Amino acid sequence: MPLTDDAAIKALLEGARTIAMVGASDRPDRPSYGVMAMLQRHGYRVIPVNPQITGEHVHGEFVFRDLHQLGDPIDIVDIFRRPEAAGEAVDEAIAIGAKAVWLQLGVVNTAAAARAEAAGLQVVMDRCPAIEIPRLGVAPIAA
Repeated sequence: MPLTDDAAIKALLEGARTIAMVGASDRPDRPSYGVMAMLQRHGYRVIPVNPQITGEHVHGEFVFRDLHQLGDPIDIVDIFRRPEAAGEAVDEAIAIGAKAVWLQLGVVNTAAAARAEAAGLQVVMDRCPAIEIPRLGVAPIAA
């Protein structure tokens, strides 16, 4: 069952430091572009993942092809993919040992969420951290 309790979602956000963003975009008109910038301003390290722009940089961070390329531990995998494509990103998040997966607004994939939960990951679905952080009063991360 995805997290719906405000206290649990706030605790997840307060405990996270590194977020991998699957579906990050280098286009300012895309929601992932703005969300990534907001998360960085809040103090998170956000690592963009997008096979179409691998090797480029978004908001100063190198863009990786997939989650398997990342060498750092990941607290949250934030997924900006169509619901039917989100399952692959969830499976990669499980494989790399991420602590949580966050499926963005409009991204609902109950089968993928169930796999993540069965593997011990926390799951947030159909929400946006850029909305939840100010709504829940999550304090910025100190550098």
